[in-house]
Amino acid sequence: MSRSTRRWWLTVTALTSAAVLATGCLSNDPETASADSDAPPEAAPAGDNAEPGEDVVIGFSGPAAGHGWMGAITQAAVEQGDQFEDVDLRVSEGTDDVNLQISQIEQFINDDVDAIVVLPFDGAALTEVATQAMEAGIPVVNVDREFSSPFAARTTILGDNYGMGVSAGTYICERLGDNPDAVVAEIAGIDSLPLTQERSQGFEDALSDCGLEVSNRVAADFTVQGGESAASNLLQAAPEIDAIWNHDDDQGVGVLAAIENAGRDEFFMVGGAGSANMMREIQSGESVVEATVIYPSTQAADGIRLARLLAQGRAMGDLVQVEVPREIQLYAPVVTAENVEQYLPYAFES
Repeated sequence: MSRSTRRWWLTVTALTSAAVLATGCLSNDPETASADSDAPPEAAPAGDNAEPGEDVVIGFSGPAAGHGWMGAITQAAVEQGDQFEDVDLRVSEGTDDVNLQISQIEQFINDDVDAIVVLPFDGAALTEVATQAMEAGIPVVNVDREFSSPFAARTTILGDNYGMGVSAGTYICERLGDNPDAVVAEIAGIDSLPLTQERSQGFEDALSDCGLEVSNRVAADFTVQGGESAASNLLQAAPEIDAIWNHDDDQGVGVLAAIENAGRDEFFMVGGAGSANMMREIQSGESVVEATVIYPSTQAADGIRLARLLAQGRAMGDLVQVEVPREIQLYAPVVTAENVEQYLPYAFES
């Protein structure tokens, strides 16, 4: 596809409405969705989209692997690129330096790659350079942290932060909804981030449906150390707790350490993100951790799939729509002892 043709195609598809869901799921997986809606998809590409197409070069840029979830994001993206013989995936070194990430995107533009997948350290700060890529006729797939302009990306793929809170709150309601005096605590992430605010709002909204509310709340910073410190403060302030929702399983390692140090076990805990170690806690049946809510670490891998289709002018095999959708939001299921064996193979290590 020529650059001029690609630019025309991007302009047209940017005006296309959201895709109509056909049978099956929103991926290109060969098997139809099972009766268990919480079952994770198969990882391998399949269907007509798996057939080799035009060779394409895809650039990927993301933040530094500061914790398990972010490391899993890049690993899954690289593994996904390796599955396609028609993809040359060029991965920039992960960085939390906004200026360096901007220069990485500029280099991709100069190299005339066929598509770019970006998980920005700061979506607003990367908006201008992503827009430059789009104006150069290079489709951009925005992952997880949104740009501040719809013109900066052809497609955006997101986790569901509000949905995480809803899923956690709904689970706690199912366990404690008949106890209007239940004490529910929350250990959030970084309060200044919109994603933390969305998770907390979803949690509050779900709890209100069963007459519960957050009695004690502290914020951490998505690190083990921060989780331990925040949890220690919470446990000192609240002598009795019935349930805790911890937003992030990486910081949950520190949360569990604080719980052990305090000798507390009168409550149950729901995690967030879906790490392997939290799932093993669930499996053991001996931990305060009863559940965790998935925030998919496959988002960038899905972004690689979408970038390949965009660069090759193909659509998603499971949709009637002839174009890749403008936005896809992934589901936030709850993992419990009943379904943990289905999810553990896809989990990341904290």
